[in-house]
Amino acid sequence: MKPFALLILLFAGLLTPSTDNNTLQGNTWSRDELQMANTAKTATYLSGEEKDLVMYMNLARLDGEKFFNTYFQEFANSYNRQMTKYSNYKELRIDRNSHYYISLERDLKQVKNLDMLYPDEALSWVSRQHAKDMNKYNYAAHTSRDGRSVKDRIYSMYPKKSLGENLAFGYPTGLGNVCMLLLDKGVSDLGHRKIILNSSSKFNFVGVSIQPHKGYRYCSVTDFVALPR
Repeated sequence: MKPFALLILLFAGLLTPSTDNNTLQGNTWSRDELQMANTAKTATYLSGEEKDLVMYMNLARLDGEKFFNTYFQEFANSYNRQMTKYSNYKELRIDRNSHYYISLERDLKQVKNLDMLYPDEALSWVSRQHAKDMNKYNYAAHTSRDGRSVKDRIYSMYPKKSLGENLAFGYPTGLGNVCMLLLDKGVSDLGHRKIILNSSSKFNFVGVSIQPHKGYRYCSVTDFVALPR
């Protein structure tokens, strides 16, 4: 399986995460769960937000229902409060009556104890180069400006492996990227969500990069691959 998905998150780059998440960590998630999910803790080649992106994907895979009821709700509340400043608030908000929200709740309720994702330095280099290229030339696409595909880029490091890639634009934080990719608002096939929650392709390592972007302020690239442990 070689899934690729792209998400453009308009206005999200203007937001900052809610500090209430610290309360949720202490009161809802056990120390063992948080440690299990924090597989990127010692990855010195990743920024703090990039490490968080890996952790929040893992928390969603560890207990989808709990993630939806804690971190996702906190993010949605914070996001919606800050979107009220815009005249098109109804279009921008996370609508709890929408198909995307309802289907996310349904899908996450079925997710429990999926394998954790681990950061990979070589794959993160691949992700970083693509994110920097999109910023330099101000584009948003899986195909690089020089014509290389996702397969070309990942196969340069790990040939003939199951792979996938998520792109998102407009959000600087790990939590923001994960929540909006899971929600997949406006993406009919829910491709980003399916990649993050994938179990059939046995994805176990990820490359992650969050970079500035000329057009959307921020872009994130998350590359997935299945490797022998």
